[in-house]
Amino acid sequence: MLQQLFSPSLLHALDLIGIFVFAISGALLAVRKNLDVFGIAVLAEATALGGGLFRDVVIGAVPPAAFTDLGYFVTPLVAVALVFFLHPHVERIQNAVNFFDAAGLGLFCVVGTTKAYDYGLGLTASACLGLVTAVGGGVLRDVLANEVPSLLRWDRDLYAVPALVGATMVALCIRFDALNAFTSTLAVITAFGLRLLALRYHWRAPRAWQRRSTAREEE
Repeated sequence: MLQQLFSPSLLHALDLIGIFVFAISGALLAVRKNLDVFGIAVLAEATALGGGLFRDVVIGAVPPAAFTDLGYFVTPLVAVALVFFLHPHVERIQNAVNFFDAAGLGLFCVVGTTKAYDYGLGLTASACLGLVTAVGGGVLRDVLANEVPSLLRWDRDLYAVPALVGATMVALCIRFDALNAFTSTLAVITAFGLRLLALRYHWRAPRAWQRRSTAREEE
């Protein structure tokens, strides 16, 4: 469906950009965890491709795109080389990394939802897979690094919610036959903008009502 709205070359380029930025975040976490170069590569690949691999396996789009397009596999390795040799400089441009990460989040939730629908899933399931496409790599990254996934922690700025909003917008547009280049772009921008606002103003999801626990939260 998206191929009918945007040129394949544009979609492919945007995919690679999103993969690259997600790989940067995985590689940076690996450096902070003091992993060797193989560990850095594994975390980068998992972060960049994990969500899309899960989506493609679920919907039966096999072999997944990550295994049929060499660029999908090589792009995270470029990010690994960059972080391996220049990680102090990459750390200093964390705001820029967050900016592009938010853009990748918005793009992947829209692409994931649309692709799942194209393969015959219902609207609700498609939106869920759109969410997984956007955040699944980050969850896999955190699990491999032996951390509680960021999107499950109350002390992290909203991440899954912007992706869910974007995926839901796409599902609603499909439902009312209103999905086009403008509405798809609007969904990407909405998810992207919500993520940036969450980073700027530290928006977080509410915790349990009348929570009684006095345990000290993990930082």
